[in-house]
This record gives sequence, structure tokens and C-alpha cells, in this order.
Amino acid sequence: MLLSKGFEVEIYTGTPEGNIIGLSDRIVKDLDGFVREPDNRNVEYTTAPFSSYDRLLCALVKPRLKLRQYLRNIGNYTLIPGSTLSLGDSKHFYRSDPQNPYHDYIESTYGTNVVTASIHINIGIPDTETLIKACRLIRLEAPLYLALSASSPFVDGITTGYHSTRWGMFPKTPSHVPLFESHRHFIQWTNEQLALGTMQNVRHLWSSVRPNGDRRPYNLNRLELRICDLVVNPIHLLAITSLLEARIQQMLKNPELDPLTRSKLSAEELINITEKNEAAVSRLSLDAKLQHWEDGREIIAKDWIEELYEEVKPTAKSLGFSCFLSPLKKLLQTGNTAQQWLNLAENGLQISEIIRQEIKFMEQQEQELEDKLCQMMVA
Repeated sequence: MLLSKGFEVEIYTGTPEGNIIGLSDRIVKDLDGFVREPDNRNVEYTTAPFSSYDRLLCALVKPRLKLRQYLRNIGNYTLIPGSTLSLGDSKHFYRSDPQNPYHDYIESTYGTNVVTASIHINIGIPDTETLIKACRLIRLEAPLYLALSASSPFVDGITTGYHSTRWGMFPKTPSHVPLFESHRHFIQWTNEQLALGTMQNVRHLWSSVRPNGDRRPYNLNRLELRICDLVVNPIHLLAITSLLEARIQQMLKNPELDPLTRSKLSAEELINITEKNEAAVSRLSLDAKLQHWEDGREIIAKDWIEELYEEVKPTAKSLGFSCFLSPLKKLLQTGNTAQQWLNLAENGLQISEIIRQEIKFMEQQEQELEDKLCQMMVA
């Protein structure tokens, strides 16, 4: 049986020239299904959970088409790819809701380091202890998903030295998050952080992976992968999601895939190498040199992903979604968005021109999908 899947999509708005302009206050007022972020320059929408990848594709793209039409109606505006303020302005915070006290805290504590765009992937796992175990496994492999999705090599019109500047600068909070041994451990730890003030509320757990649900930390029903940069290519996003689902499905069939029992390393050692892996991937993405959680051996991120792909492919095939997994091979061959953008910059293209080209390409992709989506809805 396929697991339920859903996305939280954060995306910038602006002009076809790539200038990011805050419009979320207007969007949220006029369009159902969109919510504001603390900074006005990006807006978020959430898809309903679906097991079917076809329906998930439709749920992912249709709100963007709706948003695009709205932006055209209010002016010469569009959607901007990338996970950072590629062409600026990272010096100022533009509040979407000046009266919100939680936004006060975010602006004063983190500044524009949190003004980023990303994709959060949610996978439904109803059994709580299984969910906590899946969070342990996926947290240690989360750097691989960042490597596939990296799309933020620029800020303020300059090359930063990162493939994912977003994850390189994003304030992971609290600073130390353990590998949770059980649901009870997660509840106890969360309440301790709230009492200490290291978390302002139950949502203020900004790690690469977290358990999620309707009443955290008590009622949990899904794994939320938070590490990915914004992936604007819907086919690539579904490929990344299918790798994630296939890995979790493999774990469901093979309970031994638990880092706490399978790895030769202690829980603290696992956390330490994972944090180093995240840092390495934020700089070099698919080319980063990592340590494998099972035995500590060195491995290049791209090679690890290729190993994982071959390992989970039979699971995806048996469950009928291997066709959504297969585009991952092309993604590995052509490189992620950050690598493609950096290649263009090294070949002399201005960053502003790279962003303009990507804006056009992103819109073209969505137009090509629109007719197919309409056919799917009719069917």
C-alpha cells in the first residue's frame, strides 16, 4: 500500500526580471489556500495528502497555475525560482504581518536568514513508534535529499560558495536535537525545550526532519522532511519524493533498518557525522564527501544516492511507482539546479540572466503540464 504524501511549498513572488517583491499579504487576502510567511516576499501553499503520484502532481501544480494567473491580473508579476534572495535584498526584513508577536521574535532573532523558500515533504505514517524510527533513519540520510534539491548558490547577485546557501545559513533550532528513541522521548524532550525557551512553540523545531501531526508532540501521524531547497521541476520533486517513500517502505518491510541497532556508531556519533554531512552537502551538494551512517566509511553524495536508488528500486517497482523514481537518474546525470546555475555562471552568464532564463523555463514547464492535468481531472 502506498503511503500518503503532501507538500508545503514556499515560493518567492516578483517580476519577470527576477526582482523579488513582497505580495503575500495581497495573495493571502484574495486567494484561498495560501498562507503568509513572516517576510512578505514569499508565500506558502500546502497540498492535501494523496497516495497516488498522479493526484499528487495535480495537487502540486494546480495551485501554482492559479497563483500565476492571479499575479498576471494584479500586475507584471510572476514566480521566482531558487531558495534564497538570489538578486537581493537580504539586508532588510519586509514584514507580512507587523502585528504578529511570533514574527517579531523571528525577525529580531534570525533576521533575513529565515527569508528562504523550500519544499517540505510530508509522508503519512500512522503508527507512532514506526514514525519515530523512520525519523531516525531519514534524518541520517536527509543530506542526500538536500544534495538532490540544492538550488540556492546566489544571494544579492553574488555567488556565495554554497550550493545550498539556504541550508548553510538557516538557523537549525534548537541547536542540538537528539535521535529520538521513542514517542515518549520526543514528548519529554519537546516539553523540556518549551520550558527552557529554546523552542517558542511546538512548531519551533527547525531540524532537517521532524515528526508532525495535528497536536504535537502528542498526536503524530507523518514524517516531515524539511531540508530540501525549492524544487520547481514537478517531475524532479516527485522523483525525490518517491526515493523518500521507497526508503520508508523498505524500512517498513525490514525493521532492522534502524540506525540505533544497525549502525556501529553511537547515537551522538551519528548526530555528529550527520551534521557534518549536512554542512558538506550545503557547500558541494552531489559532489560532497560524506560519511555513511552504517559504518562511517567515506562516500560521495552522488554515489550514495546511486546505491540507495538501486537498493530501493525493487520496492518502488513492487508498489507500482518506479516510473516516478526513474527521473532521478537523469537528475544525477545533469546535476541539480545549483550545479546547473553555477555552470552557467562559470561560462560567463550574468546571475540576473540565469534567474530570468529559469523563470521562463519554469513557466513553460507548468504550461506544458496544464493540459495533461486538465485531462487527468476529467478522467
